[in-house]
Amino acid sequence: MSDHQQLPQEKGLDHTLDLLKEGYYFIMNRSNKFDSRIFETRLLGEKAICLVGEQEAKLFYDNEKFQRKNAAPGRIQKTLFGKGGVQGLDNLDHRYRKAMFMSLMTADKLEEIRQFIREEWKNHLFDAQNDVNVYEAAKYVLTRVALRWTGVPFQKEEADQWVDEFSDLFEHAADVGPKHWKARRSRQKAEEWLEDLVQQVRKETINVDQNRALYQFSLHKDPNGELLKLNIVAVELLNLLRPIVAIAIYIDFALLAMYDYPAEAERIREGNGREFIQEVRRFYPFFPFTAARVKQDFTWNNYEFKKGTLTLLDLYGTNHDPVIWEDPNRFKSERFQNWQGNPFSFIPQGGGEFDIGHRCAGEWITIDILHETVDFFSKEISFDFPEQDFDYSMNDIPALPQSNIIITNIQIIQ
Repeated sequence: MSDHQQLPQEKGLDHTLDLLKEGYYFIMNRSNKFDSRIFETRLLGEKAICLVGEQEAKLFYDNEKFQRKNAAPGRIQKTLFGKGGVQGLDNLDHRYRKAMFMSLMTADKLEEIRQFIREEWKNHLFDAQNDVNVYEAAKYVLTRVALRWTGVPFQKEEADQWVDEFSDLFEHAADVGPKHWKARRSRQKAEEWLEDLVQQVRKETINVDQNRALYQFSLHKDPNGELLKLNIVAVELLNLLRPIVAIAIYIDFALLAMYDYPAEAERIREGNGREFIQEVRRFYPFFPFTAARVKQDFTWNNYEFKKGTLTLLDLYGTNHDPVIWEDPNRFKSERFQNWQGNPFSFIPQGGGEFDIGHRCAGEWITIDILHETVDFFSKEISFDFPEQDFDYSMNDIPALPQSNIIITNIQIIQ
């Protein structure tokens, strides 16, 4: 007789439409309903196990039990991630490809991106005469920063053009219909452009900075000592460019937090900007969940996991788990003052270890860009928030304030 427990199971043929309707609350709603941190549902026509919590995250990032190959739905690969990217690799292939990204995360290169972000905000806002849409401005600023930092050559008008293409990849990744097809066309256009640049780098018909990603990725070799395929290099370059531009979502929420919590914003001017932006990353929605597949049959807490089963880890829910976070629905940046968390309790961009795991290689970039941005907005300019719609819907992925945050009366602080 088996000692295995039956997973709490949601009834019904498929709940993909419910996921689209409920957005970031989809897993939390069912976790609360079943009073369980693990349950089974059906999504995109197949069984899916959903997890939320610190111990569940630790399980999810066990490379012996889960793999990323074929985990992301095809429509997400064709918009957000691209086919063949690092997110879908495992074992030695993943370690080699992840090392390519981590080689960029040196102190000098992170200092450089902080310098770029401050320069671009100054250039963009110091001459602003009218109201500024912070989200749209951030996408423009971050596109220029991303192109400069990766070493992709561009003219000013080209940067303006690529703002929309890069944005499509994350703004419409979860959409259906015309917006989804627009995102796919934007990815195809961007990949073709980058493939051409990589070809030129390899043929030495273009001079680029050898210390930057365009050059280094173009000449990176796989575990067999072979250069990566052109399309793979293009995908991985977009896995730098697209996430940097997507930080605009966090920037918009950071400005919302400055409006909603002025006492918290004052902490930035007191030198606690990093605590503030960490709480922004915990409190506001960004990624709803991440996916993997069971690598081989195993049992955990008397629950059976069968090989190949789609498994989702709730990132937003874990960042609002009352077991981990005291008063999780309150914005309180001082919680990070002496925070002693681990790679499985604070997971706004995914969890696990950087070196051997699947934690986002760009997390340090995100933190530095956000810190420089809130520092700039707090100390170098003054501005007002005109009347606007600050509400945002948790059913939208990605979620954004309705107004995108508008600021006006921008003045340089002397």
